[in-house]
Amino acid sequence: MTDTANPPAPRSLSIQRLALVAVLAGLVGGVGGAALVGSGVIPMGGRGNDQAIHDYILANPEILPQAMDTLRQRQAEAAIGQARQMVEAPFPGAVLGNPQGHKVLVEFMDYACGYCRKSEADVAALTAADPDLKVVIRQLPILSPESRVAAAMALAAAEQGKFAAFHHAMYAAGHPDAETIAAAGKAAGLDMARAHRVADSAPVKTEIASNLDLTNQLGIRSTPTFVAGGHLLLGAVGEAELRRNLDTPLKAGGPA
Repeated sequence: MTDTANPPAPRSLSIQRLALVAVLAGLVGGVGGAALVGSGVIPMGGRGNDQAIHDYILANPEILPQAMDTLRQRQAEAAIGQARQMVEAPFPGAVLGNPQGHKVLVEFMDYACGYCRKSEADVAALTAADPDLKVVIRQLPILSPESRVAAAMALAAAEQGKFAAFHHAMYAAGHPDAETIAAAGKAAGLDMARAHRVADSAPVKTEIASNLDLTNQLGIRSTPTFVAGGHLLLGAVGEAELRRNLDTPLKAGGPA
């Protein structure tokens, strides 16, 4: 039986629940989340916190998947911030644009990914417009066995100083298979015997495994995934969104 004369003390929100409230506020509450937090729709103090959150989510269930995706993205972005120097360090030669550039865009990609192919023009436009931009391409072959073969060959091309040529030729050749990978290697002018040896080498295998481990730890399971100025961007977000995030970088240690 509840003692209505002496109601229980308000329970504090858990860290996870507070984070979700903050995300919901940002998604739905407009500027500053004023329509939710701070206006009584989802109060941050006093009795009824849990019920208010419960009622709001039930009334607006469509925002929950988006809120949770945003929360996971922010958590991954914070983790990337702690390892940003490592994330932005390329496999030797696997870069586009200016290898010495101070502005860094990282792309986790798969040659079998149509959205990665779509994003190629956006990345090319960015590098053409900004001579200080370094694009670090990280191989994330998750879509097919042939993706892994193409990824290894791309890193072998980097070892020969011909990464960009192979990268563009591989997209132009089409979906990766034995024929298109060989055609891209030929178009890039690779020494194919040497490339096959390097593609099967320990450094190449380690690089691909490390990328897969990193993205698994971060909960990233799709391509393309970009890190632009420290911001995590999922999918083919377009040239303007990439540029906007590159122009407003996070602090190297994590989110501002």
